[in-house]
Amino acid sequence: MDSGAPVWITRARPGAETTAARVAALGFEAVVDPLLAVETLAFAVDLSDVRALAFTSANGVEAFARGSAERGLPVFAVGRATARVAEGEGFVSVTSADGDVQALARLIAERAPGPVLWAGTTAPAGDLVALLSGLGVPARGVAVYRTIIRDPSDETLARLAAPANVLLHSPRAARALAAILVRRNMVRPRVLCLSEAVAAPVRDLAVVAVAARPDDSALLDLLKA
Repeated sequence: MDSGAPVWITRARPGAETTAARVAALGFEAVVDPLLAVETLAFAVDLSDVRALAFTSANGVEAFARGSAERGLPVFAVGRATARVAEGEGFVSVTSADGDVQALARLIAERAPGPVLWAGTTAPAGDLVALLSGLGVPARGVAVYRTIIRDPSDETLARLAAPANVLLHSPRAARALAAILVRRNMVRPRVLCLSEAVAAPVRDLAVVAVAARPDDSALLDLLKA
């Protein structure tokens, strides 16, 4: 792919800054202008019966860590990036599913010793609690953050008229981008998506490529292809 074309990073901060550094290291111009912003929520949760924690995003880990001092429970993370954040927050036992929410549910069903608490967003892309219940694992959830759609700058949108690459990490960001493309009747950008679920909202509006695995490394491999 042409390294002269800018790469628009749409994910929320602080993850956007991490991705931007990796994009720049590959020789591309990184444009950080998130379509989503993260707002941490106050929460109270009884952990007396909980035997493991589950996280489907790094944002969930960070928000939970801000509101709870618990670090000793085993943690099950959807992917390596989320697992690394959990380790960085001081959780002592972290296991990654290296996949999506279905892979995480299967991993927990195989290894979790008892009731599981999922901590995440108010509007999750996948329902881990329901998946776990279907596998016979007692589980409940607590919302520890929410994402808010934000408008990108006019300068960023102007760049989509030229050769540009857009990185999408979540279905919600993809829906926000789709709305922008329809509303402004814009040239079809090249959109690199973390998963098929992320790609679905923009499939008919852009030139779409999907990462081989749902993690940042696989997503950035599409830039190098």
